[in-house]
Amino acid sequence: MFADTTIIRLRALRLLGFAVLTLSLTACNILSSVEKLDPEAAPNAPEKFSFDAFRAQDPQSSLGAAEHPKILASHGGSYSDPKLESMLALVTGRLVDQSGTSDRAFDITILDSPKVNAFALPGGYLYVTRGLLALSNDTAEVAAVLAHEMAHVSSNHGVERSQQAKAVDIADRVVNDVVTNTVAGKVAKASTVRRLAVFSQKQELQADAVGIKVLAKAGFDAFAAARFLKSMDRYQAWRSSLNARTEDMSSTHPSTPRRVELARRHARATGPEGSGERDHERLLTAVDGMLFGDKAKEGYIRGNRFSHTKLGVTFSAPENFELTNRADAVLASGPGEMALRFDAVPQTVSGNVEDYIRSGWVNGLQEQTVRQTEINGQPAATARAEAGDWQFAITVVELDDRFYRFILAAPRNARDTVETSDTIAGTFRKMTLSERKAIKPLRIRVVKAVSGDSVASMAARMTGVAKKENLFLALNGLDVGAALQPGDTVKIVTE
Repeated sequence: MFADTTIIRLRALRLLGFAVLTLSLTACNILSSVEKLDPEAAPNAPEKFSFDAFRAQDPQSSLGAAEHPKILASHGGSYSDPKLESMLALVTGRLVDQSGTSDRAFDITILDSPKVNAFALPGGYLYVTRGLLALSNDTAEVAAVLAHEMAHVSSNHGVERSQQAKAVDIADRVVNDVVTNTVAGKVAKASTVRRLAVFSQKQELQADAVGIKVLAKAGFDAFAAARFLKSMDRYQAWRSSLNARTEDMSSTHPSTPRRVELARRHARATGPEGSGERDHERLLTAVDGMLFGDKAKEGYIRGNRFSHTKLGVTFSAPENFELTNRADAVLASGPGEMALRFDAVPQTVSGNVEDYIRSGWVNGLQEQTVRQTEINGQPAATARAEAGDWQFAITVVELDDRFYRFILAAPRNARDTVETSDTIAGTFRKMTLSERKAIKPLRIRVVKAVSGDSVASMAARMTGVAKKENLFLALNGLDVGAALQPGDTVKIVTE
């Protein structure tokens, strides 16, 4: 909660027959053959070549450039790790050589997000999240994702999607402005969204087919795409077991079983399984130590407790609530369609906490319900509001220079809304110094199995996560019932 920016620029330039990739972060030139090349040492090479000038030749570059800052802002900024960046540079270099896109510039950004996602914008802007890299188990799987996204770029899917999104936006405005019947409006809007989703899924399948061909031509295991899709399915099952809502690749991609079978069919057309490179160890070396889950700027969720070590505050929700941490707020879903939002705003208005509640930001506020109170020694106020079919219980706590807000929404006929809100807000307090020091971010750790190790024993070593065995299987691409052998290298999550 409460969410700067290092970008890997992989510059695809054709220079005297060599595909040159420049990793601007480390100021080195990396070839797909893993050797270095000084472009100025080549005969007749230009004294300098500009990535920005090269990209400017792409008529789609302005579209991606306009959206790039928004992507960073909405996905936690970028994540910098030299090991990951080098691995991505080498993988992408091989793909560029075989993709027919060596005349196009690519920016690859690792997004500092725990969600499993990857996408592309027009003009060669590619994105992978650290959550996706955590779920990968070899460089071939990473290459499969990148080849897929490069296929989106080469197929101009970003431009087509942008045009389709504009059409949907116009349709939404017509619905909002013209259709007065609420039910009819919802149906019309759902229809436009559904058409956009189907359009996107067709693009995904097309990008799979193109990407897998490039994957095989670059020497990677073509079956890696199907393997990663299965890992994504396992991860989604783990998330679902926590009752966590998904905002990642599974929400816009075709159903996993169908997509896996199509991916395997495309892979079989390139050659027998096991004929391509995987490089499990290189991937594990790159992700070892990588941040997993929430980052300190957004606070940490451990079970049903949220703690923000930077701000020094914490609260907990009942066991039947599921917490989700976002850059701008903590959300929680509970029984009976209850939903909680917790956030903080600067204390910019004059007056006390009661005055703040009455300052106009609460629609449907019932003025007579505003009450002054105190929560664990801090000034606070509570109130109720109603809008449509919903009721809201609101608690605001004043601490230091911020107002911390708890807003619990429930259907109008729910009876225990106020009591539930009071229970949650009543746990809000300042953290002690020792508590703040004790909470550390979770990270991916690579360990070797020894004699006697099993999925259960390895999963038991993980900390800060629920349903440990399910997550362990997903992170390591393993099926239920898998056995570990001495010497196997696996990923676990610990502080």
